Amino acid sequence: MLLNVEDLTIGFGRKESPIRVVRGLSFALDKGQSLGIVGESGSGKTITALSLMGLQASAAHVSGAIRFEGEDLLPHREERMTEIRGKSVAMIFQEPMTALNPVHRIGDQIAEGLVLHEGFSREAALAEAVRLLERVGIAQAQQRLASYPHELSGGQRQRVMIAMALACRPELLIADEPTSALDVTVQAQLLDLIRDVVSERGMALIVISHDLGVVTELAARTIVLYGGAVMEEGETARLFREPVHPYTRGLVNAIPGRGSRGKRLVAIPGNVPPAHLLAPGCPFYGRCPIGDDICRTTPPRRRVGPSIVYCHKAGVADG
Repeated sequence: MLLNVEDLTIGFGRKESPIRVVRGLSFALDKGQSLGIVGESGSGKTITALSLMGLQASAAHVSGAIRFEGEDLLPHREERMTEIRGKSVAMIFQEPMTALNPVHRIGDQIAEGLVLHEGFSREAALAEAVRLLERVGIAQAQQRLASYPHELSGGQRQRVMIAMALACRPELLIADEPTSALDVTVQAQLLDLIRDVVSERGMALIVISHDLGVVTELAARTIVLYGGAVMEEGETARLFREPVHPYTRGLVNAIPGRGSRGKRLVAIPGNVPPAHLLAPGCPFYGRCPIGDDICRTTPPRRRVGPSIVYCHKAGVADG
């Protein structure tokens, strides 16, 4: 198994009683497999991705295990994680304008990983950077080496981020909101690009998004998070076609569809509460349309229909 995450819990505040933003997350991923992680803002998606890279905030209390090729990454010092980042595990960050260094040229930023991890000379690294920029669809790649991030469009910056992530041929690629703030045409181009490069290199892929369409395009299997806890997991297309958990149903029902023009969307009532105000037991209790007092206790892991759900009521209430 390439990646095995076991009971990952992330909290902030007092170590004795931290406020948990990720609650006992477990999943596994092998080479060539793809996994989507979806949920509203604040559900724990991005901090999960950052923890896989060892980039969580220094104030975070992290427990559980993140095993990459059998090696637990959590106990490692920064020196070891620096060896792993970029070479074995790479990430396309959510906002390329802040992820790219504004005072360094594009060519130097792509070449840095090649020099550090692959032992390239600077000249050879820049030559490879040209090839990578061409691969991700950047026109006039040789000239773009000298560009700064602010000189590129949003779609071009995101392509540069993809080129940087691919430079050292990682075994696992993490894409965090890879198409946010881009127009529909550019989104489609970038989704095709990610799908193609992952397929041709046989990489494992984790795609994180609040956009269910993006996840459907890229991920064979999906985990639905709310309040840092798993609500439902299963095969992506079927999970969104036949959602079982009340939260997953709420997400799916809120998507505009054909014939919805002029009609109000069906929104999940209320808002995601701050982590310290989440209910004990199932964190969705309080917004759930079928929840009752039993939901104040930890929900069991059950198979209902096509999915694995963590819910006392799903299936039972429906039947």
